Amino acid sequence: MAAATTSKKRKRDLDDTQRVSFALLDQPVTQLGPVLANFPSVKPTKSTSFKCYKTQTQKPKTDNEEVPFVEMPMLIAGETEAVDFYSSEETRRGSLGSRYFVGVHNKRTGITTLRAAPLHILTHEVKALKGLEPAAVSTLQRLEARAALGETFGTKKAKLAIRAQERNKVDVSAMEGVADHLQESILKNTSTLPSKEEAKANADSTRLVPQYDIDALNPCDIYPLHNLIPKPEWKALSTSAYMDAGDGAGRVALLPYKRSNWINDHLGLAFVSPSPNKATIKMLIYISAMIAFHKATFKDIDKTTIQQKLSMVPSVVIDGLLSRFTETVRGSMEAKKTSEKMTMLLTHMFALCLHVDDFATDTSVLAADLSMEPAKVNTLFKSLGCNVNKLTQSDLKRLGLPDSAGEVKRAILKTPLEFPKPRMRRRT
Repeated sequence: MAAATTSKKRKRDLDDTQRVSFALLDQPVTQLGPVLANFPSVKPTKSTSFKCYKTQTQKPKTDNEEVPFVEMPMLIAGETEAVDFYSSEETRRGSLGSRYFVGVHNKRTGITTLRAAPLHILTHEVKALKGLEPAAVSTLQRLEARAALGETFGTKKAKLAIRAQERNKVDVSAMEGVADHLQESILKNTSTLPSKEEAKANADSTRLVPQYDIDALNPCDIYPLHNLIPKPEWKALSTSAYMDAGDGAGRVALLPYKRSNWINDHLGLAFVSPSPNKATIKMLIYISAMIAFHKATFKDIDKTTIQQKLSMVPSVVIDGLLSRFTETVRGSMEAKKTSEKMTMLLTHMFALCLHVDDFATDTSVLAADLSMEPAKVNTLFKSLGCNVNKLTQSDLKRLGLPDSAGEVKRAILKTPLEFPKPRMRRRT
């Protein structure tokens, strides 16, 4: 009984005719073959015929290499009376990372032959709609459709927002009667406003900077020298005593203001050359006189006291500084120093410093000499049209400075002249 049970549980061996084996097609890969087509939406009838078209010529990598059929760029297309079918742009993306095969089974030999086949995802287009353009949708129609969707499917909060928007909508038709009146009133009230060019010209004319040439092509022409130092004062400055001085300490002793590191260093550099530049020496003398004048007029302005403190400065220079950088109180002869005149004095001084420094001035040294905050000095240089940045390699080479000087920020004046734009105040 046990032997009979065992024989029933044995699996029946498969005959040779029931065995299945697979083999790849031994024909060349370039030979034309089947194509797999996928219709995601509309499917054509079985009687619809399709054709295969080669879309572009793909050059082989070598002369003897031929492109396999499955890699050949092609287009599958077919049509019915109402619909066109053709390969979509998804065809190439749908085949990435996958390979497709078509198998043909031979019952006699039991061999299934596999052949690689390209996959094409076909889309469709209705012939009757080819020449029609989609109707234009206005902004109002979009808003109305959005409001209808919100009223139907929106949350309570969204519906409240839609109703609030409807309440706040402006009725344009109610403004038709007064539109002309409002336009006339606006034109009348704005007719006296200056134009953009007039406003710019007015702003440029009220800048607290020396007289400038906005169209200058070279930095030295932006603030001409005799706009900073009038010719009578320039002629009154003498350099003979500085030329005859025996050493640097003797030359510093001749300066109107002797405690300026910036002036003392530049005066020493000027006399390194066998033939010092007299124009540079005159500018340094005048800058020293301006600093001494700035210190002497810090509190009260008394001409006699100023002449005593600036005893080495020609009287024509002192008179020029008093007339240009102080104001006389109406009804009296008393001179007064205002914040505007102080700013004018400093901007004239800094413009001369730019001439001496070949238009790249170290502002930190000047700030220390004037006992001012470096940020305030930088702001005044920017009002002259300078950019306060580190020097580039080309600037260092032009000025003959070492690479270590590139770590210090300097006020650089370049053309075309551009003044800083006014800052816009943020609304609170």
